[in-house]
Amino acid sequence: MPYFKAITYLKKDKILSKIINNSKEIKPSLEFDLYRYLIESIVSQQLSVKVADIIFNRVLDLFPDRYPESKQLIAMDIEILRNAGLSYRKVDYLKNVAEFSLKNTFDYETLQKKTDEELIAYFTQIKGVGKWTVQMLLMFPMDRADVFPVDDLGIQTNMKKLYVLISDKKIPNSLTKKELKFALEKIAANWKPYRTLASKLIWNAD
Repeated sequence: MPYFKAITYLKKDKILSKIINNSKEIKPSLEFDLYRYLIESIVSQQLSVKVADIIFNRVLDLFPDRYPESKQLIAMDIEILRNAGLSYRKVDYLKNVAEFSLKNTFDYETLQKKTDEELIAYFTQIKGVGKWTVQMLLMFPMDRADVFPVDDLGIQTNMKKLYVLISDKKIPNSLTKKELKFALEKIAANWKPYRTLASKLIWNAD
């Protein structure tokens, strides 16, 4: 994606233009090991960055060369993984990813040939991997250009503030969750085909 072409396009949005003027260049964070990325994503769910890093490193320490090979992860005793700081649910989800990888490809070049929608359908076959998780995979390691994670709490919080959208049950006539989602998608439609970069800018607007 030509970065400056995208930036020039996104500056048509006055809100994004202000953010861009106060932001450093956002560089791609490509990661070709999608299996490892997905494992780390599950470990990190609903945790602070600091805590997630600690637990993920404990998990890696359980494996030779600090890499959770599929068969080794499947065979790993549940309580050993629990003692590393994982919940029973996350242990199940990690084993689901490992089992999926034995029968399906995680090859980066092969998967890059699929569309965003095909990849979401492909990975959400795994119990414990939802649309948001796959969208993060698309936006970061795969660097897909036009992903908008409308259900992301950070996106919703910052866009409500930046675009002055009110969605609060306690406030009369404010937007319902469904109406908010529609409003956010309508705004984001103006960012196509660079919604990934726009979303990263929104996140950085804290």
